[in-house]
Amino acid sequence: MRLRLFVLLIFAIWAGAGPALAEKRVALVMGNSAYKNVARLANPANDATLVGSMFRKAGFDAVDIKLDLNAADMRRSLREFAGRTRDADVAVIYYAGHGIELDGTNYLIPIDAALETDGDVLDETIALDRALFAVEPAKQLRLIILDACRDNPFAKTMKRTVASRAIGRGLAKVEPTSPNTMIAFAAKAGSTASDGDAKNSPFASALVQRLPTPGLDLRKAFGFVRDDVLKTTGYKQEPYVYGSLGGDDVALVPAKPVATGPQANPDSEIRRDYELALQIGTRDVWSSFVNRYPNGFYTDLAKGQLSKIVAEESRAAAAEKARQAEDEKARLLAERAKKAEQEKAAAAAKAAEDARIAAERAKQIEEAKAAAAEQRRKDAEAAVAKALADKQAAEKVLAEKIANDKAAAELAAKQAAEKAQRDGEQKVAAVAPTQSMPSMSPQETAKLVQSELRRVGCLTAAADGDWNASSQRSLTLFNQYARTKFDPKLASFEALDAIKAKPGRVCPLVCNRGFKADADTCVKITCRAGYRVNDDNECEKVQDKKPVATREDATNRDAEWKQVESKPAKPQTSGQIVCGVGIGGCRPVRPGCRLEQKYSTNVEVCN
Repeated sequence: MRLRLFVLLIFAIWAGAGPALAEKRVALVMGNSAYKNVARLANPANDATLVGSMFRKAGFDAVDIKLDLNAADMRRSLREFAGRTRDADVAVIYYAGHGIELDGTNYLIPIDAALETDGDVLDETIALDRALFAVEPAKQLRLIILDACRDNPFAKTMKRTVASRAIGRGLAKVEPTSPNTMIAFAAKAGSTASDGDAKNSPFASALVQRLPTPGLDLRKAFGFVRDDVLKTTGYKQEPYVYGSLGGDDVALVPAKPVATGPQANPDSEIRRDYELALQIGTRDVWSSFVNRYPNGFYTDLAKGQLSKIVAEESRAAAAEKARQAEDEKARLLAERAKKAEQEKAAAAAKAAEDARIAAERAKQIEEAKAAAAEQRRKDAEAAVAKALADKQAAEKVLAEKIANDKAAAELAAKQAAEKAQRDGEQKVAAVAPTQSMPSMSPQETAKLVQSELRRVGCLTAAADGDWNASSQRSLTLFNQYARTKFDPKLASFEALDAIKAKPGRVCPLVCNRGFKADADTCVKITCRAGYRVNDDNECEKVQDKKPVATREDATNRDAEWKQVESKPAKPQTSGQIVCGVGIGGCRPVRPGCRLEQKYSTNVEVCN
């Protein structure tokens, strides 16, 4: 008896712990952007990084992110991943890049593929069946996601060895043969997908929003992905899923356990039942929903859906009656009935037709009402979601601002301490956080603003705390080049924060004539021999100019001669010396010459 109780106890413990055991989930993410023989793709590497991060945040046991793989790297990655799936419950492969369909078979294209002919596809690419083989050992779910339905440039340039060989647009339809296997395409078979104008493709953006929802069945998750992509691309791209799963919900991320504490929103359960009823859409289901939830917002929506079904049934009944009346009319005519009976049948047929038209109009009205109610529900849910997102964004901006203010205050304190140490001050001025700065004196505030203006190159004078005209001009220059609107007459804390936010020089370096800017200093301009610095601060060649005699020079020279001639040379007694203006003073008489006196002046005469 004790042994039996012990066995039952062990079985109960094992059975109770079974659901709590976490399933093993592994993922391989590949993104090829840097193609060597065709134009580079912008998004696949970004999409692979985004999706891989989503799997990691979702709690996958192993996530391998591989970017820009050649053929050998892709084969090796798939081989290694196949080893990890042997003891895994869920195995997922995501691929973004170029793909090609040849004779109904899909292939993934590595970055080193050339594909000059259609025969090269078999040698230079990786068949999709290789990826299916890698996920085959997983026990519960095998999922392959292909964001590779782009317009393929290889298909336009490759040569056909067989004229009838089919090379289609996008990828071909695939029907997996293994159970619990799904293949999701970014676009329906035979069509192409868009990369979009953002950093990530519309398909990848929708995946990371929908797939990690805890407890959400994959079929429903991919349905939401389809709706999101259709809306984003203007109903031009429709994702598609091939394969089938069992009757139980299969979620990529298990549902979170219900935590004790405040009760969850009761509308969430009603909403799930409403969405399930919306998928089934029968009269019995809507009647059951109304009976279970007699009142409320979703009950009104359900009644609208029920009215639409009733209107459809009325229209169908009226149409059937009209058809029967027409048959009766034809029968009476065939049997040559009496005129009264024919008129009665015709009137009945007309009445039945009028009833059918009225029922058709009533159906259209009910459909319009139901559609309007459904749209109001979606708008209300979207407004709630937007309000929540706006709140989270505002909280994030506030947290970033607090962090930036704290960093700015710490930087100001560090700069003040370093300056005090360089100047040999005995007392280190501690700069308080931004919230306490208003307690500083105007001179101290002006000195901090001047120091920052010097750092960004807008002030050349010393930071002395005197907010004079030079400091005001420097703040005006900062406003001009930083596109701010601070009052130059006041050294404010707002201006101080804005200047600190600039990492480097803001105002351009201005040098005097003969100097030029080199990084943050002015260096003297050196010209080669025969050149000089002109007024434009450029080297130009020096022009040789001959002196030109002016009228003023001639007048001065005539005056000098008249002054000299007015003073006659002194008579010479030696006879060997001659003086005069023309010989520049006095000198000995030249050999073979003699002195003669003419006009009271000694003149040298030579034969």
